Amino acid sequence: MLTIKDCQMAFADYLAAHRFTQEPRNLYEPVNYIMDLGGKRIRPALVLLAHGLFSDVSEPALPAAMAVEIFHNFSLVHDDIMDEAPVRRGKPTLHEKYGLPAGILSGDVMLILAGQFLTRCEPASHTGALVRVFNEMAIEVCEGQQLDMDFEQDLNCTLPLYLKMIELKTGALIGASLELGAMVAGAEASDLFHLRSFGRKLGIAFQLQDDYLDTFGDPEKFGKKPGGDIVRNKKTFLVLRAAELANAAQKTALDQWMGSIHPNESEKVAAVMDIFTALDIQEETRRAMTQYHEEALGHLKAVQTTDHKKEGLLELSEMLFNRDF
Repeated sequence: MLTIKDCQMAFADYLAAHRFTQEPRNLYEPVNYIMDLGGKRIRPALVLLAHGLFSDVSEPALPAAMAVEIFHNFSLVHDDIMDEAPVRRGKPTLHEKYGLPAGILSGDVMLILAGQFLTRCEPASHTGALVRVFNEMAIEVCEGQQLDMDFEQDLNCTLPLYLKMIELKTGALIGASLELGAMVAGAEASDLFHLRSFGRKLGIAFQLQDDYLDTFGDPEKFGKKPGGDIVRNKKTFLVLRAAELANAAQKTALDQWMGSIHPNESEKVAAVMDIFTALDIQEETRRAMTQYHEEALGHLKAVQTTDHKKEGLLELSEMLFNRDF
């Protein structure tokens, strides 16, 4: 059985052996920069863990793992440009360090490189199916990002639409990572369906956990002050669920606070959190997270392989679900 650590180490070795050293240097050096910023390497680990459900060797899935990690970092590069973010993982964002044109062009080449790595998977007879799944995922992630931007201006954003957005923006890549890994190993269509569904449900639970931690997380562990989403008027599960449950007075107050740029950020966060507390939004969010996590585990249970081989994915799902940062 592969463990998360096994997968992370195998991928780290593969990444180190496939640095981008070609010319022009000003195109590829920024790619190495963002890929070297680290992160937990969750998505390539998912590729290898899914492959390990049906195979005892992980090497054939490493190009697919590289493809999804490059794509993930490509999406971060362009997200940071759209958000005008100055910092990523404690370091300057790519466009902040190398300039906006480099951020755009290096991001573009990363998307192409991801596709190239995918075509290195053997056997070659799987390539067409792998590319189809990858392309469908890439489109969904872009659709999710557009919906996320649309919601910033949409006063009528609903909770079902928000859940659809995070399924596309977060769940699609997690689901495709699992599906691609299993496809390389020759898994049956029913198993591909359940792994894809497991990943998409897990992705929703993962994002709901992010929403929860931003408001209710321990700042010492989460690494920032609570309430950043509230300060930015961001529509999250917490805000949208509160809007559904609020009485008329609470709804008016919530709309006013979440539609304002308040000079006293602490006052704004405290006022909105008071509404959340009155409506028990903390428990509402945890209940929704648990629901999606349990649905995810139901799909994993349905995959036709031994429970022993599923232990790595179970460990990873519990780690993501129970994280406090």
